[in-house]
Amino acid sequence: MRTDTLTTTQVYRVYIKATPQAIWDAITDPAWTEKYGYTNRADYELRPGGTYRSYPSEAMKRGADAMGFTLPEVVVDGEVLESDPPHRLVQTWRMLMDPEAAEEGFTRLTYEIAETKGGVTKLTVTHELEGAPKLALVVAGRLEETGAGGGWAWVLSDLKSLLETGAPMDMEDGLKR
Repeated sequence: MRTDTLTTTQVYRVYIKATPQAIWDAITDPAWTEKYGYTNRADYELRPGGTYRSYPSEAMKRGADAMGFTLPEVVVDGEVLESDPPHRLVQTWRMLMDPEAAEEGFTRLTYEIAETKGGVTKLTVTHELEGAPKLALVVAGRLEETGAGGGWAWVLSDLKSLLETGAPMDMEDGLKR
């Protein structure tokens, strides 16, 4: 497997027919984070120096059990570096559910939310992955066939579907909601 072709900074952009506040809430409110993507519960202290923790949902636990491994109590953690609701959130981000990725340490994740025309908002996610080649593969969706999921592109597509239609994507992803 080649990892040298991955960039150390990955940028994802999606346009969503929703308000900046709705997108902010979907990213930071646990009631929303459990509805899309990996269906994990995100817990933020939205202030510089505040904690970020992501907890596995029952669906995630079932999927992990089916693949033969147990998830830790906290699957992702980090620290809030900047919080400017509903426009910008910068945090550190460390994946704990994969021991190899956990050893790579903290990366930097930035959400930028900008209102455009016609009730559409631009969401840009920038993940700085210097020194984290395993995590770079995971968040790029390059390990999807192993059960690691589709990474940021998949999560953001599901977020867009949820906010625009009221329902997440209906995918055979092992995360039965």
